[in-house]
Amino acid sequence: MKNNNVSNDWLFEITPKNKFFSLNLKEVWQYRDLLFLFVKRDVITVYKQTVLGPLWYLIQPLFTSVTFTIIFNNVAGINTGTVPPFLFNLAGITVWNYFTACLNGTSDTFKTNANIFGKVYFPRIITPLSVVISNLIKFGIQFLIFIIFYIFYYFQGSNLGLNNMVLFFPVLIAIMGLLGLGLGMLISSMVTKYRDFSYLVGFGIQLLMYLSAVMYPMELIEEKLPTYGWLVQYNPLAYIIQTTRYMLLNVGEISILGLVYTFVVTITIFFIGLLIFNKTEKSFIDTV
Repeated sequence: MKNNNVSNDWLFEITPKNKFFSLNLKEVWQYRDLLFLFVKRDVITVYKQTVLGPLWYLIQPLFTSVTFTIIFNNVAGINTGTVPPFLFNLAGITVWNYFTACLNGTSDTFKTNANIFGKVYFPRIITPLSVVISNLIKFGIQFLIFIIFYIFYYFQGSNLGLNNMVLFFPVLIAIMGLLGLGLGMLISSMVTKYRDFSYLVGFGIQLLMYLSAVMYPMELIEEKLPTYGWLVQYNPLAYIIQTTRYMLLNVGEISILGLVYTFVVTITIFFIGLLIFNKTEKSFIDTV
């Protein structure tokens, strides 16, 4: 005799994804332990079996800042006002490094995780999301170095001061990470079919750095090269770098319109990247 009291409720139900767009925040929260494990893996394995290990977190921004100071400030004569050129460059490079780390780490999501994706199910967005979160640790270390040099120059008599808007600095970093995540998911989806994109990412990032006002004031390019100034003006990263210096060094100016434009572009790129990412994950295993 059939027992009608047996419950047909299931803990989990795996069904084909028919939604055109799905963020799956609830499912990501259910797999938060896996997200933590991926973050831990990213932090531990990046510099495993290296001589200097995590010291590379410190060496790279310091050497880059010194190089930029020599070439762009001492040789090219770019003026940074009352702010020491080294500190001016270090502020931009620290934030820029977080973006590039997020973009590089997420742009190979499908290719580097094909073996895992082909064996077990979990929300695929956890993988690029773990990269963005783990790189916050790297950013925190590099930002600590910036603070140390900031204090050093302050006691040396440099005219430094924090702007009141520095309280919104974490929001700025979140926007930078979201932009890197969106672009990374978009590129990762394309790499599954067009491998050339993986070779173009490194070159594209280097080129983008010169268009993002990392090593010069944003208004300088508008003054010296007004014909090509639009390349910087329409670059949302340039407004993030400019606002970073405004908040931390109280130098330059802030563009509210530019920040609104940056936020709109970031959200748009993120949702487009997520849309294509969700679509690609259904069939990528056949092309990778």
